[in-house]
Amino acid sequence: MKVQKVTDSSFSKYGKVLSGYGFEKLLDTLRKCSEKPSCGTIYVPSDETLEACEVYAELRDRAYGGMPIQIGYCNGSNHRLNCLEYHRDSEVDIAADDVILLLGRQDEIQDGTYDTSKVEAFLLPAGVAVELYATTLHYAPCNGEGKDGFRVIIVLPRGTNTEMPQFTAGCEEDRWMTARNKWLLAHPDAPEAQNGAHVGLIGENISI
Repeated sequence: MKVQKVTDSSFSKYGKVLSGYGFEKLLDTLRKCSEKPSCGTIYVPSDETLEACEVYAELRDRAYGGMPIQIGYCNGSNHRLNCLEYHRDSEVDIAADDVILLLGRQDEIQDGTYDTSKVEAFLLPAGVAVELYATTLHYAPCNGEGKDGFRVIIVLPRGTNTEMPQFTAGCEEDRWMTARNKWLLAHPDAPEAQNGAHVGLIGENISI
């Protein structure tokens, strides 16, 4: 699979590179306060140590226009697509290690399914931050070429990916929700599908 760069023009339909922020202390704190599993990934929606860094206020006020945010992380090792998710707002990813993002577009979901042949891969280099638009399908990063794992900061509106709200489904999309502000399409081979997530990915379960 061709791996493009987040600086390529082809990335513009999925998001943009963020500039004008100082992320060095935030990334140093991530390296010190979080583990990096050698097998599988861990995701923490909100980490108080990361949120104590000064750049928290800048991200809240500049990137999210003053809305309440959370800073967490996704760490580990991953080589497969497995799922695609989306939120009702942008996500900011800040890489401590080179990672590959597998991305798609929400408007290409048809009748509850998405063809994985439409997924595109982009290298997010260490030290670089991107905003992924609300319409961008994404999931856990994959290891960068030759890398044994990764740490990535994940910034989202506060409460995202926490306990799912309880309600009676009124449409098909409601059944795709697996957490607060999280709609998920799983590949049949993915562990998430075995745990009851909506099976909505058709085609290859892409491996990087």
